[in-house]
Amino acid sequence: MHPMPHWGAVVTGFRATVPASTANLGPGFDALGLALARHDVVELQVTAGGLKVEVLDAGAGGVADVPTDESHLVVRAIRRACEHLDVQPPGLHLRCHNNIPHARGLGSSAAAVVSGVALGYALAGRPLDDDALQLAAEFEGHADNAAASLLGGLVVAWCDGGRFRAERVEPNPAIRPVVAVPAERSSTDATRGLLPPQVPHADAAHSAGRAALAVLAVTERPELLMAATEDRLHQDYRAEAYPASTALVRTLRAHGVPATISGAGPTVLALTTTGILPPGIGVTGFEVAELGVDRMGVQVVAR
Repeated sequence: MHPMPHWGAVVTGFRATVPASTANLGPGFDALGLALARHDVVELQVTAGGLKVEVLDAGAGGVADVPTDESHLVVRAIRRACEHLDVQPPGLHLRCHNNIPHARGLGSSAAAVVSGVALGYALAGRPLDDDALQLAAEFEGHADNAAASLLGGLVVAWCDGGRFRAERVEPNPAIRPVVAVPAERSSTDATRGLLPPQVPHADAAHSAGRAALAVLAVTERPELLMAATEDRLHQDYRAEAYPASTALVRTLRAHGVPATISGAGPTVLALTTTGILPPGIGVTGFEVAELGVDRMGVQVVAR
């Protein structure tokens, strides 16, 4: 058992800053993730007892439906990490500044979990380790978004005998992601329900080749991004869930822009080298923004 920190009469505080993420990058379903420079911030104070959660909308597009009790995702992740590390703070006060849009395919849930796990490790006085990814990925059942928020940069994630793994690689500095975020939300569970239990062998082979190419394109050869982001594994099956986003992806690709659905959607991701979309592309109903690549992953500092 790890020693219990001595809280004493001093209120201990930490601030976690965690990036958004985009998953799949087209063909890399549940395997590729990229951290994006839009961040949630969670401030934590250890108190004498109880739980207080404040949720502040810093640009997430409305967070009125976020719980403020033990069911809050950050709280659940803190509790899970503390259980794993054998520590138990007497009480917690959280202030959650939500800037990552919820249910848009930008990894808001994974970011919440990663911030909670990282804060749990901070409470225990422990550096993040391989178990941190395991704890975070278990919440979602896949590690692409969680690994990106945890490690920053581009991640290749996989599961080996129930153990979630990921390796970070450095994205090419020429890549300037642009996101087009619609107002409507999308449920990951609902869109996964649109996927067939089997796909043609030719499509699976296509996806394997393009996913491997995507790693090369994002790290060393951005000129290959158009081919590398072509998907046959999941996007067409889920097109009915977000027709406007699907139409925008197809329009952008017709104009030579490497565009995909971000994660489970409905946000559209364009992996540009210019930071802008071509003029004349209709983006009514979307909030378009260039988001840099976050290269640091979750950061926790004492307050």
